[in-house]
Amino acid sequence: MNDFDGKRIDEGDYDGLGLPGQAGAYSRTTEAIRGCADTGMRAPISGHGATAVPAAGNSNESSQGSTSNEESPSNDSGSGSVIPEGLDDFYGQTVSWYPCGATGGMERTEAEESNSFSCAMVTVPLDYEDPDGQTIQIALKKRAADGESHGSLFINPGGPGSSGVQLVETASQGIFSQDLLAGYDVIGFDPRGVGSSTAIDCGQAGPAGGTGAGQPQPGQSFEDWAQGYSAGVTALEQQCAEHSEPGLLDHVGTLSSARDLDVLRAVMGEESLNYLGYSYGTGLGYTYAELFPDNTGRMVLDGALDPSLSAEEIDLGMAEGNEIALESYVEVCQAGQTGADCPLSGEVENGVQQVRDLIASANTSPMGTSEPDQQVTGDQMSQVIRGALSTARWQALTAALTPAITQGDASVFALAANQMTQSAPAASMATMIAIMCQDRPSQGDMNSWENQYEEAQEVSPTFGAAWTNSDMTCAAWGHGNEPLPADIAAEGASPILVVGTTGDPATRYEWAEALAEQLDSGHLLTWEGEGHCAYGRGSSCISGAVDDFLLNGRLPKDDLVCSG
Repeated sequence: MNDFDGKRIDEGDYDGLGLPGQAGAYSRTTEAIRGCADTGMRAPISGHGATAVPAAGNSNESSQGSTSNEESPSNDSGSGSVIPEGLDDFYGQTVSWYPCGATGGMERTEAEESNSFSCAMVTVPLDYEDPDGQTIQIALKKRAADGESHGSLFINPGGPGSSGVQLVETASQGIFSQDLLAGYDVIGFDPRGVGSSTAIDCGQAGPAGGTGAGQPQPGQSFEDWAQGYSAGVTALEQQCAEHSEPGLLDHVGTLSSARDLDVLRAVMGEESLNYLGYSYGTGLGYTYAELFPDNTGRMVLDGALDPSLSAEEIDLGMAEGNEIALESYVEVCQAGQTGADCPLSGEVENGVQQVRDLIASANTSPMGTSEPDQQVTGDQMSQVIRGALSTARWQALTAALTPAITQGDASVFALAANQMTQSAPAASMATMIAIMCQDRPSQGDMNSWENQYEEAQEVSPTFGAAWTNSDMTCAAWGHGNEPLPADIAAEGASPILVVGTTGDPATRYEWAEALAEQLDSGHLLTWEGEGHCAYGRGSSCISGAVDDFLLNGRLPKDDLVCSG
């Protein structure tokens, strides 16, 4: 964490943005590795992102009990459910838990503070069509319930590529209510390809496309830029293929991860899966429900993706969502509600244009900072702004814009950009690309990519260029052999609670409405607010409704709308 202007800025403030020169990836989160959640990673690719878990705490309080967390094996396969053919050994495996700390990932510890946390590795097939072949490992980290446990609650912070192991470490830091922590053993897991699981390894490869390659430069044709960008993506893929487990890049899609999740459910001895997923994690959740409706328990999907949308439609929706969020921010800033004198003058349209001019000017001539050797480009400013919009950290955004506009000092932007660069290694970027391209393989060509680029500029003059190249990225990446079904209904599943935020720039509110309608048992809960995802942002109405569903099985009243 860092401070500027006396205000603490968490590393997660800028999740889900993309670094310059990267393709869109979902929160599809933008936002991610963490996506909505504050786990410490971020979404590497401009464009999709659906991030992951809100950074603010909620106001629900409850008494806490105490439990001890002893090392113990788990071999209950959840016998009430059907084991898919050929997978008996995986579903029936004995899992050995060992004590691990409240921080430090999967590292073993004997410290007293670790008595609430335990860790384990679970074996799954690399290719579910070949269960007798190569295997990989999935990392689990459990935070024992503070009171009488209802069982296991699996969580996913988004990305794709976010670490559930990291998220569970921050579970008691304001993201999850005390009621929820008292009532469930919270299970964080790193999906295949991620973190402490069998992960994509790209060696020392750098960002795809290189710094500053996020859009065509002045005087450069779209085709010339696209060819250079695609070459960078292909080079990254080759590096990752060289250093990763053989075949891993072909088997990191959401379909495979959902099948992993059913194995995890079984080895925890749970007959049904209780699940809370943010952003991209909603896609993992509804995919699980589609594949295993009879095994689906209490499921909450916050910051929802719409499974019926194409990659292009997701890109354009996010571009427009961020433009709308910027307009909302400018209006509030000009009204004097962001904690400092607003540097944006005139009407909302004028203020938005000032932001665009700032970005354009810094791309032409990078802006200086308090460090003599450090400058900030417009692309870097853009990604920081998008991150602040995603997390609704409007005071922090004003603190960055004010010195940049009034003094030509981009020091605050530099701090935020450095945080993102440090937390987005090539492997996490590649993981987002790999999962995205497995789920939605490329279907376009140079003409369609250029048309999308132009359309994105129309719906989002400020940010459109950042959401134009997902399909092009997947064409250069390859490995698109596990596409997700376009129609998701999860017929026969238990009720699924879909949470949508009206001002969400990353996963549009309309997507939550669409998902709740598509799901056979979908139920919509609305938060009238800003930022990406809702649960954990401070609304007692949202936290109360979600907690009541997860803990007691009670759905909120139809079409409940929470405000504030």
